[in-house]
Amino acid sequence: MAGLSLYFEDGHDDLDDFGFDDYGSECDGIRITAFLDAGQDNLTPLGRLEKYAFSENVFNRQIVARGLLDVLREFSDNENDFISVMETVARMSEDGEPTVRAELMEQVPNIAMFLHESQPNFPAVFSRYLVPIVVRYLTDPNNQVRKTSQAALLVLLEQGLICKGDMETKVCPVLLDLTELSSDDDYKIEAVAIMCKLVTMLSKDTVEHLLLLRFCELCSDARLFQVRKVCAANFGEFCSIVGQDATEKLLMSKFFDLCSDSLWGIRKACAECFMIVSNSTSPGVRRTKLSPLFISLISDQSRWVRQAAFQSLGRFISTFANPSSTGLYFKEDGTLLEVPRCPFDRLGPTHCHRLTWGQKQYSKWTILVKCLECNNNPPTNNEETEQTDENFNSFHYWRPPLPDISEELEMLKDQVPLQKQTGGIKEGEKEEMVVLEDGEMEAKEEMAGLEPVTSSQIKKVLDCLQPHMDDPDAQAQVQVLSAALKAAQQERQSEDTEGQSECQPPEDGNGEPDEEFSQKGGTAEEEQTPNEPLTGFNHSSYSCPSPHPLPQNVIPQQLLDQYLSMTDPARAQTVDTEIAKHCAFSLPGVALTLGQQNWHCLKDTYETLATDVQWKVRRTLAFSIHELAVILGDQLTAADLVPIFNGFLKDLDEVRIGVLKHLYDFLKLLHAEKRREYLYQLQEFMVTDNSRNWRFRYELAEQLILIIELYSHYDVYDYLRQIALTLCSDKVSEVRWISYKLVGMPFVLMYACGAHDLGLNFINELIVRFCHCPKWVGRQAFAFICQAIVEEDCMPMDQFAQHLLPSLLSLSSDPVANVRVLVAKALRQSVMEKAYFKEPGSAYSDELEETVMALQADKDRDVRFFASQDPNMTLMDTAALI
Repeated sequence: MAGLSLYFEDGHDDLDDFGFDDYGSECDGIRITAFLDAGQDNLTPLGRLEKYAFSENVFNRQIVARGLLDVLREFSDNENDFISVMETVARMSEDGEPTVRAELMEQVPNIAMFLHESQPNFPAVFSRYLVPIVVRYLTDPNNQVRKTSQAALLVLLEQGLICKGDMETKVCPVLLDLTELSSDDDYKIEAVAIMCKLVTMLSKDTVEHLLLLRFCELCSDARLFQVRKVCAANFGEFCSIVGQDATEKLLMSKFFDLCSDSLWGIRKACAECFMIVSNSTSPGVRRTKLSPLFISLISDQSRWVRQAAFQSLGRFISTFANPSSTGLYFKEDGTLLEVPRCPFDRLGPTHCHRLTWGQKQYSKWTILVKCLECNNNPPTNNEETEQTDENFNSFHYWRPPLPDISEELEMLKDQVPLQKQTGGIKEGEKEEMVVLEDGEMEAKEEMAGLEPVTSSQIKKVLDCLQPHMDDPDAQAQVQVLSAALKAAQQERQSEDTEGQSECQPPEDGNGEPDEEFSQKGGTAEEEQTPNEPLTGFNHSSYSCPSPHPLPQNVIPQQLLDQYLSMTDPARAQTVDTEIAKHCAFSLPGVALTLGQQNWHCLKDTYETLATDVQWKVRRTLAFSIHELAVILGDQLTAADLVPIFNGFLKDLDEVRIGVLKHLYDFLKLLHAEKRREYLYQLQEFMVTDNSRNWRFRYELAEQLILIIELYSHYDVYDYLRQIALTLCSDKVSEVRWISYKLVGMPFVLMYACGAHDLGLNFINELIVRFCHCPKWVGRQAFAFICQAIVEEDCMPMDQFAQHLLPSLLSLSSDPVANVRVLVAKALRQSVMEKAYFKEPGSAYSDELEETVMALQADKDRDVRFFASQDPNMTLMDTAALI
């Protein structure tokens, strides 16, 4: 075989004309289009292409198919020749040899990309010549050709090379034909799989118009379980594409059928995609229909179904989360942020997730106003009750919109007393009027026992709002309450004229109750002292947590009970040995859903997981404890998470690395006093179970760069300075490199606070420890540190020039070339580029120029290179010199 040519035909002796003297598996570098070169047959390149594209020899046709991309490049300049090649490709697609068709189809994505980049009329050429080939090969009798065409179709869709018209008129009709009931089983299974993959790349309109109904039929295919399994595995993608309405109307019933399928593999696939399906439904459907369905999967007779269900349980619970109630939301980059609240949150130094006493009282009055509005305008149905103001966005506020009820309040004198009206409100309407805040059930109970509002009570609320008069919402509330006060006074005056003066206290000119009447007697409401809260407006219930935590109603209790049972050792035996790890992984999502007011439901479970014997479980918690701290707030973090955090600090390195990677994120959430306690423990991160674990020290240096801003300059100098200096002398160059940047960060804080004495002491320590180091690596480190300080602007340049620059210049005559290289690089790239040293008349410009010129004449080639190099040019990395 050594002398066999690449192309050969029976009866031809001029085999060398094709440019291939020797072809074998090792000849990967040969030019595929060599057969187009002129030979003894006197044929044009197009003629030679035709000759070998339709040769009787299969091997020749394979090579032509493999080299079609290069052939098109050869003829791309001439449009007529290019069209001729495309027509040749179309005829080659009808080759009877499956290997030739497979080779051709493998080149289609590459050809399409080439046409897209080089041909202005790409859509027309691609649609006319290549799309029909791809579509036809989807029904090819050869399995390899079909698989190749399916892969090519997905690539073309991912690159956006197939237009919407071709998808709707050419691709989708073929898939619909292949998924008919009468279609061949193999074709049908493959078509269903490719259709489910295509749905994520198509528009919603295309999916709904062409594929949705067929997908519903395939979900009920009673003959082929493979079809139902593919539909179950991709059910979530269909739901996310078609949206909530189509999901609930068409797909939900099919999903119920698949979840109760006789084959455990199909039920398992449903459990795995349950979260995506839940995201595509309304909260009501999620609670009333999907929750019982998920409970049935958790209780499935198959262990594999139960295992998949428990793995998806936390993710399913997270779909119940509502930013308006949790107060947190995720940005696109995954960062967990607090939802902007009502304007009152700007009035005091409180965190966004905690309302002050005055704000609680303000929200309580909102409940009363809602009651007044509902009494005057009773809703006709539940839908009207659930409607909210169009201009109100619950994503930004924790309370319902403030209704304009001035007209209703003016009509109060014509209405029956509020106490009688309240008794006429339906039970369901009362629940709808209640604002669900921190104590949701508590608010409902208080609402049920709401008593009539008197003038004195309204005045108390007005007094609470006076400090917030700079806020527009507060001003609006004052106007509403003033109107209510006026209406109450008018109502009492009318009652006096009707002979009910015994229930009305005499008032002075300012509308205040007479002190003599208060001493003699009155109603129970009027006997309240000024320090007592309004009836039904118990402030103490908000200022301190209840000794008996109220049950949560955010998610169905059965789901929560099943989630809490994941720490049961029996679950590990009957379901999954790593079920505790799955519980730990999803716990932040469950905590976010329940909110900090329901943390008591998860506290014991979290503590159990934190002491689990499996280090993988503790490691999972360690990596997410900073996110949980954001969810719980500073008080619960200090009470419940800090002890667990301290335990993780003393755990295995595999667990400690999770804490270390987010050390800054956790410490910044603590109060300054609590945060300062960890200054003594940061040194412990320098000690690891394995001394070769240098990445641990590298991560510590990265975190310390961020942590420095959390402490005072005195604490940084006393505690963090020594850690940074130690890391600068690490055995691993990567750790030293990041530590040079770390050493400069304390100067930023010191000079910002005016602590020049501390800064000078630190500078002297750097000079003694590194610049005067007897080892050349220490002196080299000093050059790196100086360059990092200049590039990061860690100190004023006049301070750098006065205290550090002379020592840096002294190293220009160091006997070790590697030190001089770094000095030359620091001076040329960083120091001399600062405006301070470029100013005319700079005291250091002449000295810098002389030093650089001396380095340019250095005997070492590398020193001369860096001293002469233009700073704007990209330089080689000098990390290898560390």
